[in-house]
This record gives sequence, C-alpha cells and structure tokens, in this order.
Amino acid sequence: GADQARTGRQKMVKTGKRKFFWALAFVAALVMLNIIAQYVYTRVDFTKEKRFTLTAQSKSVLKNLDKEIVVTVFLDGDLPAAFKRLRNATKDLLADYRAYSGASFKVVFVDPIGGLSAGDQDTVINNLYQLGIEPTTLNIKNDAGFAQKTVFPMAIVEGDGKQQPVKLLQNLDAMGDYEENINNSIQNLEYLFTSAIQQVLGGQHPRIGITEGNGELSDLLLHDAIKSLSDNYEVGRVDLNVIDKQGLDKLKMLMVVKPQKEFTEAEKYKINYFVMNGGRVVWCIDQVGAELDSMGRSGEQLAFNRKLNLDDMLFMYGTRINYNLIADANCAEIPLSTGGGQQGQIQMAPWVYYPLLMPDTTHNLVRNIDGVLAEFVSTVDTIAVKGLSKQVILKSSAFNKVHSTPKLLTLQMVAEQPDPKAYASVPASAGVLVEGIFPSVFLNRPLPPGISENYGASLQSKANKMIVIGDGDVFKNQVSSRDGSAFPLGFDRYTGRNYGNKALLLNIADYLCNDNNLISLRNKEVRIRLLDRTRLRTEKLQWQLINVGVPLLLLILFAIFQHYYRKHKYTR
Repeated sequence: GADQARTGRQKMVKTGKRKFFWALAFVAALVMLNIIAQYVYTRVDFTKEKRFTLTAQSKSVLKNLDKEIVVTVFLDGDLPAAFKRLRNATKDLLADYRAYSGASFKVVFVDPIGGLSAGDQDTVINNLYQLGIEPTTLNIKNDAGFAQKTVFPMAIVEGDGKQQPVKLLQNLDAMGDYEENINNSIQNLEYLFTSAIQQVLGGQHPRIGITEGNGELSDLLLHDAIKSLSDNYEVGRVDLNVIDKQGLDKLKMLMVVKPQKEFTEAEKYKINYFVMNGGRVVWCIDQVGAELDSMGRSGEQLAFNRKLNLDDMLFMYGTRINYNLIADANCAEIPLSTGGGQQGQIQMAPWVYYPLLMPDTTHNLVRNIDGVLAEFVSTVDTIAVKGLSKQVILKSSAFNKVHSTPKLLTLQMVAEQPDPKAYASVPASAGVLVEGIFPSVFLNRPLPPGISENYGASLQSKANKMIVIGDGDVFKNQVSSRDGSAFPLGFDRYTGRNYGNKALLLNIADYLCNDNNLISLRNKEVRIRLLDRTRLRTEKLQWQLINVGVPLLLLILFAIFQHYYRKHKYTR
C-alpha cells in the first residue's frame, strides 16, 4: 500500500510538472507572439468585399511616407447611431494606415464643441470654418419632438507644414436617405484619406482650366462643378485667345464645356499643343443646338447643326460627334403646364430627349456611379487611329431612336408615350475615353494667324488621355428660379432625384489628373448590410422573444443536463 501511495505521489508530481511546463510554454508563446506582432503586421479579412483590407495604392503611399502625418477627426462625442458607424469605420481605417505607415502616423479624435458654452461654441465653429471644417446640423427625434445637434463629419490631415480638410460625409446636399449617404461615405473613406495624404506631401494641386470666349456655359451654370473640383484642384476659366504657352504649360486638364461659337485655327492650335505636351482634355460638345427653354413660348424649336470647327481635330484624335439626337425611352421628366388660364396645373412628363446615360461598369472610371442626366445628346463614334485605344464609358439604354438633324422638336411629343417595340435598338454610345499616343492635328501645316510664340512642332503626343462626350450640359447645374442660386450638380429640382453627374465629374478629374490610379479607391465597394425596417416592425416581438428567451432556455436545459449527469456519475 505504501509503494502504491509513493507511486501515486510521483505520478502526481510528474503530472504537475508537465502541466506547469505546458502552462509556462503557453505564456512564453503568447509573449513571443506579441513581441513579433510589434514588428510584423498582418491580419485576415474574412469579409466578402475585403472591406478591412487596404488597396495596393494606399499601402504604397503609406510605406513611402518619410514625414510625420497627423490626422485629426472631429467626429466624436455623443453622436446619432449612423454617425457612430461612420466614426467607427474611420477609426478602423486609420488604424490600418498607422500600421502600414513608413513614418510617424498620429490619429486624434475630438469633439470640438463638447462641453463648451454657446458663445465658445460659436468661436470654435468660426475658427474651424476658416480651416475648411464645416459643421452639419441634424434634426434628431426624441420624446419631446425634434432636437437639433451640430456635428462635424470632417477631418484634417497635416503633414510637411500643410493642411488638407477631408469631408467624411458625402452628398450633404443630396435629398437622399442618411443611411445611404453614410454607406456611400464609408465606401469613399480610403480614397479621401489617401488622396489627402498625397496632396499635403505632393506640393501644389493640379490646375484645371475651363474654356471661355466661345459661348461656353457661364460660371453660374458651372458653379457646383467648379466648387466640387476646387476641393482637390485649382480651377479657373481659360480664354484661348488670351492664354499663352506658359499658361498652358501650367494646366493639367482642360475642359471644353458647351461652346456655341466657332473655334479659330489659332485656338485649335493651342489645344493641340496642350495635347501634344501631355495635357488632358475633356470635350463636352453640343453638335446640335436645342434648348428646352426656347420652346416655352411657341412650343416648338428647330434643332439645328452647330458649326464649331472641331470635327477635323476630334477626327484626328479618334472620335466623331455626330449631327443627331438620341431619343431614349429611359429618360428624365420635365414640368409641363396642362389646361389653360388660371386652372392650369404643372405635371411631370417624360421627355425622350433628356436620356439617362448609363455608365459602362467594366471601366474603373465610371464603376459604381448612378445614371447620368443629359440633355439633347448626340452619339459619339470611334475612329481607327494607330496608337489609340477607345473605350465607351457612357451609353443610352437599349430602347432608343437616333434622329438626324436638323429636326423640328415640339412639346406635343411629350403626349406620345414611347413604344418599347419602336424604340428597341442597341445602346448608342454618348461618351468615349481615348488613351494612347495622339497624332498632331497641325503636322506639316503652317502656323495659323494669331500665333506669334514658338510652341515647337511635335509629330505626336506623349502618352495621354482624353474624354469626348456628346452633350454640353452634362456638367451643368440647375438654377433656382426664386433667388438665382445654383443647385448641386446632378440634382433635378423638378423631381428631387440625384443623378451621377457629380460623381462622373470627380472620377474624370481623378482619372485624368492623377497618374497613380487612385480612381480605383473611389470605386471600392463596401456593402453595409442594414436591417430590413419593414420586417423589423412586423416581427419585432418574435425576434425579441427569440433573442431573450432562447438563450435562457438553453441555459436552463444545460443546468438540468449537468445536474442529472453529475447525479448519474457519482451515484454509481
């Protein structure tokens, strides 16, 4: 018996030593793992769309950082649920930025007006506004009705002595659902921060010129386009009759938006020089003159062909804007007065000459953007030119007719409902991206009158990009008839709908002005799987019982099982 007891004690000692050894080894492994994690960063992303994985472009920018970056996020404190989700998504993203950064990367979350008196809050808000940090006022429902709350869905990126404000919440002026806006904003966070970091460390913003002097759209009609571009670029009007070679060399992109007067050979020569020198051009051309406002009195208008003297230039660049109009069954609505006298009422009716252009989602340039509202659009053909590749980025629906011009347009056409069978066709191209080596339009031609400087003669351009759209109004904002103020680009004041015009403009600017393919970050898709509110209301009690009752039931069943199992085990 003594030997058995001694043997039992020895086994217990050995077992105890073995357990102690494995426990010590486990603790040592955890310590080593934490030490290694300080120097080697890795994570496993199980989400379908890889929402927690930075793109290669962002990682490259962060790893090449050689100066300290400080990001201050002003979205903190007591926030509504939707804004808490935006704040948490921002916090997760910036944690990844800090992990991949090749230099010091600091992140600070603050509530700029938390705990301050009303007077101090006004002072802080004014100071932040000077830095480009704009507040947003929300109406929050509570027991007493509604209460207003001021939040700052903004951040500021500082580096190398420069600051760049970042607007976390997109579409502040959109008439859409907050949940949808928050979702779109979360998708866009990586692009916003990576772009801001590059801007504070990359020197001056690229310059964009919008032509004037040939009857182009006014500053008021381009107000929101200029304002939206000005967040990341220096934007100004350019008169081709006045600008010289030095001025053209400072531009990165040139926009020709709805000219109505003929271009001179000297103006075309300057544009050609700009293209040969690597400058990017966006052509938004109305080949056919037609305006809905001109039909208000007589109810009809002759859509006539414009002579802009650009056909030969565009042909050399691999495109042709045709003299025709697209009538599309997938179209926007316009207001029409029905009845007569004082009893007349305004009703919305589809207008086939306002087609909704659909983006070709195979290209990053237009991926994930909504339909684009257009007015009196012409088709755009591509021409085979050596060294140039063409990609259709905007097209009509498959239910369209293409009418040759001149053509008499009347408002009586609104009463004619489009017959899908009569409109059945193939989608018509209305916007084209051209990339490659562009030939010179003025090769072996004498200098046109009006050119006195030596621009140099180039046989062909550098590797370049160009966009041609058969509509001059695609970047035009509507104007209020009450106070003359500009509506947001892409917002239709008659129907309250928002279209993808602004997203198209920003994508084009990013694609043409940035050579590091940051456009792919703007098109990153992050799906937020929201609760079904209708189902939540109808099945609220059922799911409350399941969530509360089932765990308690399982706990009770486990306790009963454990009781009888122990009774069975120890009574044998």
